[in-house]
Amino acid sequence: MQPEQIQKLFTHLEEVITWRINNPLEDFNVGAPEFKSNEHKGFQLGNYISGKRLTNQEVVILLMALLPRLDPSLLKRIFLEFPSSALFDYCSTNDNGRLFYPTIQAVQYVLGGESISERLKALDYFNPDSVLMKEELIIFQSSAQEYVSMNGQLSVHQEAFNTIVLGVESLPKMSNDFPAELLHTGRSWNDLILPQITLDELQSIEAWYNSSRILMEDWDMQKKLKPGFRVLFYGEPGTGKTLAASLLGKYTQRPVFRVDVSMLVSKYIGETEKQLAKLFDKAENKNWILFFDEADAIFGKRTSVKDAHDKYANQEVSYLLQRIETFSGLIILASNFKNNMDKAFTRRFHSCIKFNNPKHEERLQIWQQNLPKQLQLEDINLNQIAKRYELTGSNIMNIIQDVSLKTIASNDTDYKVSLEMLLESIKKEYVKEDKIFT
Repeated sequence: MQPEQIQKLFTHLEEVITWRINNPLEDFNVGAPEFKSNEHKGFQLGNYISGKRLTNQEVVILLMALLPRLDPSLLKRIFLEFPSSALFDYCSTNDNGRLFYPTIQAVQYVLGGESISERLKALDYFNPDSVLMKEELIIFQSSAQEYVSMNGQLSVHQEAFNTIVLGVESLPKMSNDFPAELLHTGRSWNDLILPQITLDELQSIEAWYNSSRILMEDWDMQKKLKPGFRVLFYGEPGTGKTLAASLLGKYTQRPVFRVDVSMLVSKYIGETEKQLAKLFDKAENKNWILFFDEADAIFGKRTSVKDAHDKYANQEVSYLLQRIETFSGLIILASNFKNNMDKAFTRRFHSCIKFNNPKHEERLQIWQQNLPKQLQLEDINLNQIAKRYELTGSNIMNIIQDVSLKTIASNDTDYKVSLEMLLESIKKEYVKEDKIFT
């Protein structure tokens, strides 16, 4: 944060407010001090304002919302100079009345003065489609809940403040309002043992991230192509779908959020759409990756309408279609079977990537790459193990963990693993999945 440059922004705000107090009837667009974004570059907040191409009015609203955090005494200083101004009738005050805080009504006065029509126009900047609202910058605080939309105190959301002022992206934690957890991985593409054709398809998604701005902006294709990128991962559990999503995030330097579908789906009519709307609104314009694991629950096939429940379930699918088509980031849906997905979704996928169960050579590679070097394998032929036991990558990792813990617990300083120990751990995985172990 660079205080001197930020202070210049608030000097502009002070000039605008002072101008309005002295000119309550004048049109903002005609007489207000001009904001020159090129004079406020080279620091986080100035770059954000110029990057979003905020208008003078939007800059004023944003700076007023930042006042409580960055320059809380500014309105007090102006009040001491103009104590009879109508502006201060629209501000809220702190408990001892010594500080003034901006409200929507105060913003209306600064932008519209004493013109009712202009003050009404100022409310457009608080519509859900406006830049400041889409970016979830502004929050409202009020003890009188019924008046929160008009005289609630303006402020900037903590996450937004960290991003636009401090330059630190503050990612949301999993909650009822944001039912998704952040995925991390310390692994690399080399750890994802898949056929080369599948790896090539995954890396084409990475290429979209690197090329999408040129395609959409420089080539002006945003008018012809829908935003974002939509991918389906399908295949048996444990074949690498979650790891692939995590690696895409790691190598594109984008946060990956695994959406908890169970928290989204509600038995109450309309609630699922509300939860989805919150999720997509939060993630919009953030360049996040949304990973819907076990997506069949909400992206599954529509049914014939037999009752009201079927009707509203189909409405949920239609709503989802509309939201994923307009989402500007990457959406990954994961399913065990491609045929479980509604065809209306599959038509809209840019890519459908199948994750097959690993073949003998791939299973051998997973064993070899992941067994700890400390383990001493006694009379164990990994090639034969890989050929005989058809396991997924997830199964093999569970077995490696199980046999490693048993070896450590045995207090054998040589960490020897017998064939019997290994087969016991393999059998454990077979039993878990109701498979016959021979």
